[in-house]
Amino acid sequence: MSEFEQALSKKDLEEGSKLSPRFDANGLVTAVISDADSGQLLMVAHMNAEALTKTLETRQTWLWSRSRKELWHKGASSGAVQDVADILTDCDQDTFWLKVRPRKAEDTCHTGRVSCFYRSVNPDSGDLDPVTK
Repeated sequence: MSEFEQALSKKDLEEGSKLSPRFDANGLVTAVISDADSGQLLMVAHMNAEALTKTLETRQTWLWSRSRKELWHKGASSGAVQDVADILTDCDQDTFWLKVRPRKAEDTCHTGRVSCFYRSVNPDSGDLDPVTK
């Protein structure tokens, strides 16, 4: 699968059975990635059509790095490959939720953490506090 069909109507997009991703002006969709077993949010990234296609074909997470401007096979260099258990899309197919099983959970984040979400915003001070869970 290298090309995606565009939905013919809003009803087809929201209720149909065809995958019709709605890429933004930069050719990207948001990818929310969580642990398939624990449900923990691991990371949020972006996918272009090639990354989505490779993810579907290999059942491993492929992303588009906005900072490096290149296709990125998650874990290719760190060993923290993510095996995809399920892919869901939202109602207008511009966001995808990947439920994954990381091979090296401790390296999900480039900082050496299980999740990229390891700080909480303190609403009183605006400071960042470490997540303690």
